[in-house]
Amino acid sequence: MTVTAKMVKELREKTGAGMMDCKKALQETDGNIDNAIDYLREKGISKAAKKADRIAAEGSTHVEVDGNTAVLIEVNCETDFVTKNDQFKNLLNELGKHLIKQKPESVEAALQQNLHGDGENLEQYINANIAKIGEKLSLRRFTIFEKTDNDAFGAYIHMGGNIGVVTVLEGTTDENTAKDIAMHVAAVNPRYISRDVVSEEEVEKEREMLKAQALSEGKPEKIVEKMVEGRLGKFFEEICLLEQNFVKDPDQKVKKIVESKGATLKGFVRYQVGEGMEKRADNFAEEVMSQVKK
Repeated sequence: MTVTAKMVKELREKTGAGMMDCKKALQETDGNIDNAIDYLREKGISKAAKKADRIAAEGSTHVEVDGNTAVLIEVNCETDFVTKNDQFKNLLNELGKHLIKQKPESVEAALQQNLHGDGENLEQYINANIAKIGEKLSLRRFTIFEKTDNDAFGAYIHMGGNIGVVTVLEGTTDENTAKDIAMHVAAVNPRYISRDVVSEEEVEKEREMLKAQALSEGKPEKIVEKMVEGRLGKFFEEICLLEQNFVKDPDQKVKKIVESKGATLKGFVRYQVGEGMEKRADNFAEEVMSQVKK
């Protein structure tokens, strides 16, 4: 029987399962909605759906490197206990290996790809892990990096995965320096590589604020402009990686460290688990007790 979009929509509304899972369930059950619901339950997918509205802002970052390609990912769960679980760690590894080979353009595209090119898709694979682990899990984001044989990746994972960083140095194969810079990024959290990439709008906004501060301090207007430009230098030091004092050698700027290797910093990405996400209002112990009292 032909599975229509309307049937898939109805099943999704009833179970909360993914579109492709619903379509497959309907195909396997000849379009019978009730049997399709049972099919999803048996596969553990409806169990995953029940957790879909729960908050998953814990989790871990992970870096996978294969030759001249690297990927940085963030996978979320509900509690930090799960991140110590071997099954969760295996999930990170498998997702990393898939992403580095298949190179999808987005999380949405990745979820519809077959794991390692065959078998179940990533959405189904994650749902199967939800059923086994017992918490909501989600692939939140990833970044894929490319380099040449003459370049170096710097990969650093901090606090067991709470922060993950990848840097790319062009013109050197010195992975130790690339990793040191990744460690610096993890610690200092710069927003930009250099002042050249900071938008003029942001610079002008900061300049106006610094000018207002200087005038409010009673500084003569004729010297305010010079003061503002000097303070702008401090502003760039705070937000631009190459302008910052290197954490392992504060007497040198990161720019000098890079230049000493005859290299150029092509880019960096820093993920911190759960940044910008809603956090759980209760703690795990309180949740356990609330379940015991029911």
